[in-house]
Amino acid sequence: MKPYKEIQLRPGKESSLQRFHPWVFSGAIARKQEDPAEGETVRVLAAGGAFLGVGHFQTGSIAVRIMSFLDEPVDAAFYERSLAEAYKMRLALNLARPDNTIFRLVHGEGDYLPGLIVDIYGDTAVIQAHSVGIHKDMELITDALKRILSPGSVKHIFYKPEGTLPYNAGIFPENSYLSGGSDANEIAVENGLSFRIDWLKGQKTGFFVDQRENRALLEQYARNRHVLNMFCYTGGFSVYALRGGAASVESVDSSAKAVSITGQNVALNFGDDSRHSSCAEDAFKFLKKLPCGEKDLIILDPPAFAKHRGAVNNALQGYKKLNHSALEKIAPGGLIFTFSCSQAISAEQFRLAVFSAAAISGRKVRILHQLTQPADHPINIYHPEGEYLKGLALQVE
Repeated sequence: MKPYKEIQLRPGKESSLQRFHPWVFSGAIARKQEDPAEGETVRVLAAGGAFLGVGHFQTGSIAVRIMSFLDEPVDAAFYERSLAEAYKMRLALNLARPDNTIFRLVHGEGDYLPGLIVDIYGDTAVIQAHSVGIHKDMELITDALKRILSPGSVKHIFYKPEGTLPYNAGIFPENSYLSGGSDANEIAVENGLSFRIDWLKGQKTGFFVDQRENRALLEQYARNRHVLNMFCYTGGFSVYALRGGAASVESVDSSAKAVSITGQNVALNFGDDSRHSSCAEDAFKFLKKLPCGEKDLIILDPPAFAKHRGAVNNALQGYKKLNHSALEKIAPGGLIFTFSCSQAISAEQFRLAVFSAAAISGRKVRILHQLTQPADHPINIYHPEGEYLKGLALQVE
């Protein structure tokens, strides 16, 4: 194998890597051996020449994503070993069951594979690459997936890189099947409930896998309640609420297509259930005209309000406004499940925004649960940026 090119850091810039943080920022680099190509694997050295790690080079503020802190090749054996470790953990979590065929197999830095996302939907694996290095290694990754997954358990591999690779890389691959595809089954099962997964055109990999445990918790509170599921997307919370015995469930999303898929998912599980209704409308406009006290369980699961650090202040105002609207309208004794999936917003910042909304409303509010992402979305302890989903279950007098 041809030796990897080397990148040497400025004096004093090695400390984060010595603490196993997997990112090298561009400002920390003193010199590059030749000019590494976008996505090329490189060796990273301290100013004094000591080895620090191997990773994928890229243009941008994050210049290298460390794949290993050992001096080893990032090759077929590396991916097979890393994916096998990730799969072993999901099996230990008992996520691959006949009544649960939806789970995340690889969660980027949380599984020590920066830039790689793999979600399993029944017999289909959906892959996203968030770095050019992962994109260039896709053949190695798919071959490793086929070897480590239970024989026949995954028949189709769909690659969905559109919109996830850095725009300045000049690489614009199309979404496509890398394996199978002709008879892929779009129906998969989560905790005994069936969902149609739109991995071809849907957001992210087609389903919000990260809300599984929070949906199950909401189900426990849904009996006899009048539920409003804002930003419903494909209706995960709505379906769980119906199974939990809700008196009524209303699903709202600005996307008519999302509302349509929600209806399909309700029908898959409950047929033509008169308890469910839906509406394609802007969330803020809908809440503004909602009669006070009509709903006593509201879910607020908006898309990320802050995509980067510069948007934090506006995002916090958005979360404050949204939660205040719900607090004004919910019936006494009602529950609000409220979330932020903005990585740039910390749990403390989100909680403060909700606190501010509660204070303005003047109502008594208690936190029943502090919510986060599930175990198949692990957080690398050396990479706190991986903690992106945060939520609160509130009781409102």
